[in-house]
Amino acid sequence: MRSHRIGPSAGLPNLFFKLESANPTGSYKDRFAVSAISHLLASGKTHCLATSSGNTGSALAAACAAAGIPCRLAIVEPAPVGKLKQMLAYGAELARIRGFGLDPEITMRTFSRLRELGDRAGWSLEVSAFAVSPDGMRGVETIAFELEETLGSGLDHVFAPAGGGGLCLAIARGFEKSDAASPAIECVQPAGNDTMAGPLREGRDHGRKADPCSTDISGLQVPNLLDANEVIAACRRSGGNGHLVEDDFIFDCQRRLALEEGIFSEPAGAVALAGALQAAERGEIDRDSNLVCLVTGSGFKDDASVDRMIADTEAPLIELEEFGREFP
Repeated sequence: MRSHRIGPSAGLPNLFFKLESANPTGSYKDRFAVSAISHLLASGKTHCLATSSGNTGSALAAACAAAGIPCRLAIVEPAPVGKLKQMLAYGAELARIRGFGLDPEITMRTFSRLRELGDRAGWSLEVSAFAVSPDGMRGVETIAFELEETLGSGLDHVFAPAGGGGLCLAIARGFEKSDAASPAIECVQPAGNDTMAGPLREGRDHGRKADPCSTDISGLQVPNLLDANEVIAACRRSGGNGHLVEDDFIFDCQRRLALEEGIFSEPAGAVALAGALQAAERGEIDRDSNLVCLVTGSGFKDDASVDRMIADTEAPLIELEEFGREFP
């Protein structure tokens, strides 16, 4: 959808939003999960093991429920309660691991344990990264196909949030498979989890661990390198850059999406907009270019961030006779 207010107010007349919050579990990760579980079943496996900060777990839990197979999830320590409830509602078995998603050493050890368990007969480890689950991640490439179909070859920039980087890489690879020229894929990360955006911006070829990961943006707390090196290469090939944005600015963009565009997004879904507005303010993109910001998940995913948005408001209980007295 075209931006009605934020884009024009920032001098970006051709700002668009790609809304992924309307997918079945409320995020773009459904594209990954449906593809991953379809391939799991086709290969004769019967158990799904996965790791998640929230959205991947919800999507996989739903897909496993539909397929009638168990889903066991190792969850990062700071995962929002709302996302945990959604996974539990689909029947998944959860275990939150202390330090996972915050401490690079514990995160690395967790992945090693998951790989060990996932190697057992009949089991499949599913992580939303090409480095682990390429079959599932090919489902995410469909975002690029839809953008090309909708906006054609006139698209100049796609801003995407990055935790492990799989989304950026999937979009870049999706456009590389098309006949049209690829837009610049812009990798946006919270400054507290700078594993690839900073190195990309600095002209480096390799990512770096975030030690420790200090961002409060749920879903993007991935201190270790998954697809980071491949993301850097793919974004650079497309002409894209890396962008680091502060948490407070991300929360402000989340609030603005709701108040000015009517888009109810979780904080991670506002990261791309934060990156685009910052890039425009710094003169790093042509303000007349056609750019898309991916809104990756619903605001219902993160109750705490919604509480933050509406902290100064209330819904008072009043008598009927009082209603309307303050109207002009």
